[in-house]
Amino acid sequence: MLICFGISWPMNAYRAYKAGTAKGTSLAFILLILFGYCCGITAKFLSGNVNYVLAVYLLNLITVGLNLVVYFRNKALDHRAAGQSVAHRRHHKPAAA
Repeated sequence: MLICFGISWPMNAYRAYKAGTAKGTSLAFILLILFGYCCGITAKFLSGNVNYVLAVYLLNLITVGLNLVVYFRNKALDHRAAGQSVAHRRHHKPAAA
């Protein structure tokens, strides 16, 4: 399971980066996954059961964090595109009939 997540998150970040939009991406979901990995990492340290799984958790935490960075980048692109769309409509009024 951890290996599948480890492969899926970088692929998702790449796809989102190429898409250039945050539409269809859930910030709450990304934050929930980050929280889950933080809880898992904390549990490893508190239980004293530090093993290879901790390294996988950390790697996955980093890749999900990358998704968070891409989300905010895409959100800014969406905001910029929306602003340009409004400005474009102001300067290009339809001709009167």
